[in-house]
Formats: sequence, C-alpha cells, structure tokens
Amino acid sequence: MCAGRMHAGEPDIDASLVHRAIAAQFPQWADLPVEPVRSVGTSNAMYRLGGDMVVRLPRTAGTADDVDREHTWLPRLAPSLPVAVPVPLAKGMPIEGYPWPWSVYRWLDGENPLPGRVAEPGLFAKDLAEFVTTLREIDPVGGPSSYRGESLEARDATTRSAITELRGTVDVEAVTGVWDTALKAPAWAGSPVWIHADLQPGNLLMAQGRLSAVIDFECLGLGDPAVDLIVAWYVVPAGARGAFRDAVEADAATWTRGRGWALSIALLELAHYRETNPTMAAIARHVIHELVADAWHTG
Repeated sequence: MCAGRMHAGEPDIDASLVHRAIAAQFPQWADLPVEPVRSVGTSNAMYRLGGDMVVRLPRTAGTADDVDREHTWLPRLAPSLPVAVPVPLAKGMPIEGYPWPWSVYRWLDGENPLPGRVAEPGLFAKDLAEFVTTLREIDPVGGPSSYRGESLEARDATTRSAITELRGTVDVEAVTGVWDTALKAPAWAGSPVWIHADLQPGNLLMAQGRLSAVIDFECLGLGDPAVDLIVAWYVVPAGARGAFRDAVEADAATWTRGRGWALSIALLELAHYRETNPTMAAIARHVIHELVADAWHTG
C-alpha cells in the first residue's frame, strides 16, 4: 500500500479522498474500484483506478508544480521512445482536503527491478542504454530545465552536509573520496539534452526480463547527460556496467560525473528517508556500496 507521510505538511491521502475526487471531477469513473499501489516512491501517492488506470497525487507542493510538465511533454516525447511511458488521461484539480492538481494515467503493467539483480543483466543494460540515448537525442527546442539541471558543484554543500549527517552510517572517507573525484571531472561542455533524471528501480518496469516501461517523469527536462547514468549504480549489476557504459558512449568525464550524481542523490535519500522509507534507504545504501566498490577497483 502507499507509504505513510514522509514530508512536513503532507496532506492526508487515502482511498476515500481519491473516490471523492474522482466522483466530483470525473463521474464517468465514479463506480470504479480504488486500491492503493505499493510503491517505494517518495513524491506521489498512487491508487489503481479500475483495471487500466492509476491516480497519481503529489505529496508536496514542489511535486505538484511538475504535473503540468508531464501533461505537456509526455505526449510529445512518447512516440520517439523505445519503451512505454505513462499516458496522461486526465488532470484533476484541488478539492477540499487536497490542495494541488493531480493526474489520471493509463496503467502500465510490469515489475520493478531489484537493484543489481536482474535475470538478463546484459540485455537489460542494453535496454536501458537505448532508452537513455534515444531520449537525449530528441530535439530539445522549447524543453524546460530538468529538476536536476544544476552542476555537481551546486550540490557540494548539501552533499557534504549529508555525508556529515551520515557519519557512522557510511564510510565518510571513502564516500568523500568518490565525491571529490567527481567534482574534479570536466563539466559538460555540450548543449543541455533531454534527461529523465531519476532512473531508479521504482521508476522502471520489467516484463519477461526486459525493460518494458519508464515511469515518473517529474524530474524530466534538459540537463547534463551524466545525470541519467545514475541507473548504472542504482540498477545495473556490476558485471554489466561496462556494457552499459559502452552502449551510452560515456567518456571518462561524463562517467565520473554520473558517479557523482548517483552518490549525491543516494546520500541525500539515505539522510532524509532512513527513518520514514526503509526500502528507499536500502536502495540508497546499495548505491553507495556500489560506488565505493567501483572506486576501490579502479583506484
């Protein structure tokens, strides 16, 4: 079922609220059953609506600001992408007890991959690389800046603060070394490209061992292609990481920045969610472990 509150000021969201919102704004669906969807995500609460739809409600005002972005850009990008992405069916408006816009999407079947554990790692790495490279090659004209469109340097203070907060939980010396190395990598010199910017296990769906869909595009926008390389440590097994890197044609600087992005995101997730979202925290620990191991093997 949906996780409990994870953010200050988060409204009470439950099936009865969803029923009420649907009945008031989309009466054609008022008689459909509503069931909570188990998810490790932290930004939205999701409820299955009937057999082929899902209601997605932002948990915070910041996430609510991204609803229009998805409704505007997903229909434009979807035809060019190699796997399914969410199809917006309707946009709901605030109701009593819930202050923000929300969405109804077509339901996409599939299972989330386990971090570092997939049955066909080589094929799965190939699928991920195809998605990443296809997305970044789409015409960027008019696209918004990604939620993660800043430089690594801009994340330095918050990342180091998370390292300090996690002293005793992570190897401070090791993770600081990975972070310092990432900051030394040359910055992206090209034009910003389309990035999903949150390619984590909960945002990927598999069917028969292959990537079948990518969901949750709230961070979508233009930025450094290194951001989408986080999936190499969040999902791809170590043995297939080199194949993924080759397939996305990541040079040394981009790959090193990708490490930095993965580390920064994972550290902040672990610091923020280690008490409120154990699954997300476990994924973050996995990522940090993989990054430190990579650094040890490569010197």
